[in-house]
Order: sequence, then C-alpha cells, then structure tokens
Amino acid sequence: MPALLEIITSDVLPVQHGFFTRKGGASSGIFAGLNCGVGSSDQTEAVAINRSRVSGAMSVPLDHLVGVHQVHSADVATITGPLPVRPQADAMVTSTPGIALSILTADCQPVLFCDPNAGVIGAAHAGWRGAFKGVLEATVDAMVALGGSPANIRAVIGPSISQAAYEVGPEFFETFADEDPENTRFFAQGKGDRVLFDLPAYGLHRLRRAGVGHAEWTRHCTYADPDRFFSFRRTTHMGEADYGRLISVIRL
Repeated sequence: MPALLEIITSDVLPVQHGFFTRKGGASSGIFAGLNCGVGSSDQTEAVAINRSRVSGAMSVPLDHLVGVHQVHSADVATITGPLPVRPQADAMVTSTPGIALSILTADCQPVLFCDPNAGVIGAAHAGWRGAFKGVLEATVDAMVALGGSPANIRAVIGPSISQAAYEVGPEFFETFADEDPENTRFFAQGKGDRVLFDLPAYGLHRLRRAGVGHAEWTRHCTYADPDRFFSFRRTTHMGEADYGRLISVIRL
C-alpha cells in the first residue's frame, strides 16, 4: 500500500486542484517521494508511478494529466485534449472538462487559476524570469480569450521559495529596478552586496496589476521544508547532483 499523498488545496479555487508535496511517492534517494519530473535523472519507472498516483488522485486518465516543456517563457498553450508531445510553454489554459493541467516546480511559483463563472482554468510556472516576462498576465489573457473575465479569475500561488531563502546579487536587483523603480520594494538587504528577493510578493503584484479578482499565496516555503518540498536552491547548496520536481494540478 503506497504512502498517503499530501495535497495542499485552497478554498479560493472551487474546482478540483492540488499542490502536491513530495510525500507519498515511489522515488528514493535524493528524489525520495513524489518526484514527477520527467526531465530529472530519477528512475523512469518511479516517475511514471508517481505521475500515475497524481492522475488517480485527480480522477483523470494518465494521458489527461497534461503538461508542457517549461522554458521560463511567457508562452501559454491552450489545451483542448491530451497532447502527443509537450509544447514549449510555461502556462496552459483550458475550458475542456476532464483535462488536468499540471505544472512542475522546485522553488519557482506554481500558480493555479480559475474563473468559475466562465468554466475556464489555467496553470502557470512562474519563476523570476517567467514572472518578469509576463507569464502571469499572458495566462490571464489566454483565459479571457476562452471567455473568462479578469475580475472573476481567482489565482493561488503554491509552495515557492520565500524571501528569507532567496539571496541574489546586485545585477539581479538592478534588472528589476531598471524595469520599474517600484520593484525595489520586493527586495530586502542581505549580507554584503547581497539582497533577498520576495518572489511570491512579486507574483501577487503582477497578478493584481493584471486585474485578477483574487490572488493569494499558500505561504509554504520550498527551501525551508525539506520533508515536504523539493528545492533547486537547497539541492545546489547541499551539492547534490539533481533534484525532484513538485507537481501542481487543476482540472474542471
């Protein structure tokens, strides 16, 4: 009998969804738990078992658990059914019942969207690059193209790296400050010339500026909780060879 999956949900999203933690998976070693990263160096069979458990938890066939080849872009794919090949994109939208949109992360923001009035959902992978390029706004636009309305869209940011763990250099800071001087409010002073970036606060800012009716973060930090979450930055600091990927899913 497999260990129980742990699925974080939000009352804000009135459709079936979940930010899955690493608990309840078949992977071992540095991937221990529910690693759903097909691009990781984990055993293919273990990842397949993990993804099958997720599709079962979401009550969809495995081929209806749809994902994209994430490239830190602002590109959005409109999904109408199972995909033979994952398109390069960092967000998806659909109005098709029974299709589960899935995003993989390991510190970046997984963002799940729903317009319950229009019957449209979305999912986005929003690291700093994608958020900076406008992937969140692009997801909202793609939902509007399917009949959604920004004011009716609800968005929830799942487990992500928190400001306390996200130390960056002066060039990173300058990129954001040059784009908009008000972006400096998303940074706090670190050690020396280092600063701390608040990725979830920046994501919320971009969502609210796009006119989303309600946006929130679950307030889970991937870096700070190794028992529950994979973290690229924590893996890097520990000198590990690879890292697992968390999966976040939403379906109509």
